[in-house]
Amino acid sequence: MTNVTNKRLILLILGFFLYTPCVYSQFKNDDERTFHGGLSLGTNFAQVDGDNFAGYHKVGIQAGGLLWIKLADRATFSMEMLYSQKGSRAALTQLPKLGNDLSTIITDYRIQLNYLEIPLAINYFDKKANHIGVGVSYNQLVRSKETYRDQFSNTFEQDATLYPFRKYDVNLQLNAGAHLKGGFFFSVRYAYSVLSIRNAYNFITGRPQQFNNLWTTRLMYMF
Repeated sequence: MTNVTNKRLILLILGFFLYTPCVYSQFKNDDERTFHGGLSLGTNFAQVDGDNFAGYHKVGIQAGGLLWIKLADRATFSMEMLYSQKGSRAALTQLPKLGNDLSTIITDYRIQLNYLEIPLAINYFDKKANHIGVGVSYNQLVRSKETYRDQFSNTFEQDATLYPFRKYDVNLQLNAGAHLKGGFFFSVRYAYSVLSIRNAYNFITGRPQQFNNLWTTRLMYMF
């Protein structure tokens, strides 16, 4: 998928939530409304467990809309639609590294995975609207790319037909959010794949099964 298409997808997600009838002027802790709509923008710090390189060195964006449905005085069900960039990137301190074929020295390695993500969660709020939550998310893969550079400065892209990534990913998620002021919240999220994102052993990866592993920090505005 081209960068232009990715941008159109982000605009589509934002537009869907911006014009939903659940949009309101401001979030209030004592508000009796059942629905609250909002927008979020954040940063993913990601790695892929099983790719031979450790560390949350892959940085990507996460953006989209969210909807809170009040279940009780201090509990909500949340649904989101996000554009989320995940993947992996080897740190300079981890390179060069010998490939599993014992003849190629890897001097740069990257996985780029772009998803349309739909998280669902149950959230508990305190009196100041700070909250914690637990949930699951479905991720539909819209673009994938895996590249590496060898000791001769040759850059290669892995054949996606030989080492394909699964077209979907299911994550378990833990959330924590702090109410800043008015409708603004700061949130931290941890997510991990339930299923392997691919089952294809190649000469770079450390094991055939791989899993998305990431932290997200984001700013949310609830209308």
